[in-house]
Amino acid sequence: MNDTVIRLLVNEEEPVYRTHKDRVFTLLFRDREKLLELYNALNDTAYSRVDDLTVNTLENAIFIKMKNDVSFVINSDMCLYEHQSTWCPNMPLRGLLYFADLYKKHLKNTDLATRRKILIPTPHFIVFYNGTDRKGDQYEQRLSSSFEEKGEGCMELTVRVININYGYNKQLMSKCKALADYAFFVAEIRKRLKDSPLEEAVRESVDECIRRDILRDFLLQQKAEVIAMSIYEYNEEYVRQTLLEDGREEGWSAGIAAGKAKGKIEGRAEALVNSVESVIKNFHVDLHEACEGTGVTVEDYYKSKETLALGSKPDEIPMSPPA
Repeated sequence: MNDTVIRLLVNEEEPVYRTHKDRVFTLLFRDREKLLELYNALNDTAYSRVDDLTVNTLENAIFIKMKNDVSFVINSDMCLYEHQSTWCPNMPLRGLLYFADLYKKHLKNTDLATRRKILIPTPHFIVFYNGTDRKGDQYEQRLSSSFEEKGEGCMELTVRVININYGYNKQLMSKCKALADYAFFVAEIRKRLKDSPLEEAVRESVDECIRRDILRDFLLQQKAEVIAMSIYEYNEEYVRQTLLEDGREEGWSAGIAAGKAKGKIEGRAEALVNSVESVIKNFHVDLHEACEGTGVTVEDYYKSKETLALGSKPDEIPMSPPA
């Protein structure tokens, strides 16, 4: 699936065309010097030659909705860096698929049947998170948490999630000025959004950062694109945080009304199903995202569907409305 192309008029003379998945974070760390600075800050290393870093970002990972943000090989490490402004429980699964493609690209036509052991770079998956619904400096996400049957499988993939909101991970920020500046830029937009329209807040934040020598060269060189991307990003954040909330409340209310005549258990089951399916339909998210957004589990959804198909089963139905 090709990314939808968005045309944003930053001013009448300067239209900017970007694919809707692009992010300011990705644009910033497309600069290999800044990317190397970030790697050094994370690993307490001191690489100074950008030629030591080989970028291998997947430009069109068609098996998944979103291409990966930044990936590269340095020394014996294969690093995958992703930016997320919305918490996603499926990052380990995405990482598994990404790394499969990255290793295919790395190995090319290598004969895997050889008797010689083939050595591969060590994978490292880091998600830089700057959403507003999670606190704390760092988290871990594991592939095994998505296994249908809990227990040990034959593989594991661990994602390190780093909170890059302004004020978090101060030691890391002190080692990487580009990351610290980006955190300040995002915080500045959010602060101004409390009193100003989105476009005005973004423009003023860009000008303020330039004035204070924060991402100055980057913003001067990429000003039109940064403004366009930021406007899209915060429109998207608004949709997810505000309209998703409206959608789940609308679905829940409709389900309660429709289910009143069917008894307490079936009414609650129908409310839950309507709430989830309303979010899927209106906001074009998958079942896992819709369940997370409505505060229920996928298992709750399927149990409620089964109840509606087979009649009430009080022992099986979790019945608290979405938070």
